[in-house]
Amino acid sequence: MAGFKYMSGFGNEFSSEDPRCPGSLPEGQNNPQVCPYGLYAEQLSGSAFTCPRPANKRSWLYRILPSVKHKPFIPVPCGNLTENWNKVEPDPNQLRWLPFIIPKHTEKKVDFVAGLHTICGAGDAKSRNGIGIHVYTCNTSMFDKCFNNSDGDFLIVPQQGEILITTEFGKMMVEPNEICVIQQGMRFSVAVFGETRGYILEVYGAHFELPDLGPIGANGLANPRDFLCPVAWYEDRKVATGYTVINKYQGRLFSCQQDFSPFNVVAWHGNYTPYKYNLKNFMVINCVAFDHADPSIFTVLTAKSTRPGVAIADFVIFPPRWGVADHTFRPPYYHRNCMSEFMGLIKGHYEAKEEGFMPGGASLHSIMTPHGPDAGCFEKNSTAELEPERVAEGTMSFMFESSFSMAVTEWGLETCQRLDKSYYQCWESLRSHFNPNWKPSKA
Repeated sequence: MAGFKYMSGFGNEFSSEDPRCPGSLPEGQNNPQVCPYGLYAEQLSGSAFTCPRPANKRSWLYRILPSVKHKPFIPVPCGNLTENWNKVEPDPNQLRWLPFIIPKHTEKKVDFVAGLHTICGAGDAKSRNGIGIHVYTCNTSMFDKCFNNSDGDFLIVPQQGEILITTEFGKMMVEPNEICVIQQGMRFSVAVFGETRGYILEVYGAHFELPDLGPIGANGLANPRDFLCPVAWYEDRKVATGYTVINKYQGRLFSCQQDFSPFNVVAWHGNYTPYKYNLKNFMVINCVAFDHADPSIFTVLTAKSTRPGVAIADFVIFPPRWGVADHTFRPPYYHRNCMSEFMGLIKGHYEAKEEGFMPGGASLHSIMTPHGPDAGCFEKNSTAELEPERVAEGTMSFMFESSFSMAVTEWGLETCQRLDKSYYQCWESLRSHFNPNWKPSKA
């Protein structure tokens, strides 16, 4: 968007100075005895010091005051943000939610942090292995307040309303059909411009990376050059009434006070940064002969587990594309999966379920829970004349796929009151087409 500058690349070694302070990056070393402009040097580590160099993540920040200058943290209410996966009984059913309600500004002011609601998840932030899936519904900007996640990374998917994210590294404007990733430990604040809604995938213990391309080759899917990270921007602002830092730590929220803005980083360098990506830039790989390729070909980012080829979580999209497969049932196939599949819809109509699955809503098909096209989709596409056609035009749906067996929270099952209890009925009218007298046609 005009007015905001970014640097291009995924996982690059970046460096940036606020142009108001030229020469603010130290030359030839990270931690000089005296930094330019009287700044403090502070390292932010996103990996262990001894990680192999390709996996080693860190950045050096040169700031007016270090982040250690604050009052003690105290517990604060978590609202509907939780890591308690055992409060309600497991539910293996197919689950679908109507669009999550955004509170009206005239009724109650809700900022990004207050508007966080956990739908489902698994694992444990203490052992650094697991995920959480949340929605945010808010209507007001964070004021003299920032948030940082000590537990893991946030992959944020705006669905309604653009969000202006101020980070220690600079500013990013993120619109629907874009995503951003705020990595573990990075402080940020969210400004909104009306009623705002979106989805969040949180991963503990791993960072998102680009999937391996294998025989696809050197190019395709999400290209590294299309990822953007912010340029340095700072404010030297005292806050006499107190600036609040909210810290998510071991699944709980804590707050502390300080008397200055944390966005006081004049310059920085490193490869551990926030970043954003526009989903329209995804280079789609698809079948051009027959059969339906597995949805892994639509993976934008992956957070790998320690098991080869198995992800803690994948972020997968279903973008506009051509469908040309011959002799093929083109919509997604019927499926039982050893992975959990959480889906959301940013805009448009999902091709396998054009009714009921709406923008701002969601669905969850848990491990080994059967799912697939509804009855109307099956009948229509089993008899359709197969010609080249545009699929998902004007639509963007996505999936958070995980190897974890996710539990749904009390808020997701009950409190939100958005669970569509009639979801199972979309398959009720499926009928048998079995013909024991069928004979293959003669060539």
